[in-house]
Amino acid sequence: MSRAGNGRFQKGQSGNPNGRPKARRPNNSAFDIILDKSLTVTQNGGARELTVEEALELQTYQAALGGSRMAIRKVLKMIEKREAALAKKAPVQSTPIKTEFHYTSDNANEAMRLLDIAEPDPGMEGRRWFVNAWATQAALSRPGRKRYEGKEVDNIKFFTKDCNTLRWPRGNYR
Repeated sequence: MSRAGNGRFQKGQSGNPNGRPKARRPNNSAFDIILDKSLTVTQNGGARELTVEEALELQTYQAALGGSRMAIRKVLKMIEKREAALAKKAPVQSTPIKTEFHYTSDNANEAMRLLDIAEPDPGMEGRRWFVNAWATQAALSRPGRKRYEGKEVDNIKFFTKDCNTLRWPRGNYR
């Protein structure tokens, strides 16, 4: 390593060929070291050894029970953190549920009857169902619907109970 007359290193030559030394700091911060220290705490008439972190948590719990809003928020965050750690450690085992599907029109008809969407025509013994006017109106009022003409309008009226109460959107009726 030679320097030029002005005290600078020659161009292209490093003044520190080994590079910057690696940091020699411990992995733990001073705060972590303090939290790991133990204290003797008297609780319910008996002495107990607690870490500083445990003592702070205990004090926070007591403040939360006393009504401190900040302490309550801190306790809730601690609970969330604990629940997340427990869930990660042991995921919930779900029991499989056996499902069966029966595809019949009777199931769909019964569902529509329970939801008050449709009801059977009393004179047709369950062979024909009327859609209630409110459900048809909801379908007609949806934006972006196409223009209904001729046979479509007749079908809508034929299968809707109280079809005379329908309010047809402008431009969508013949």
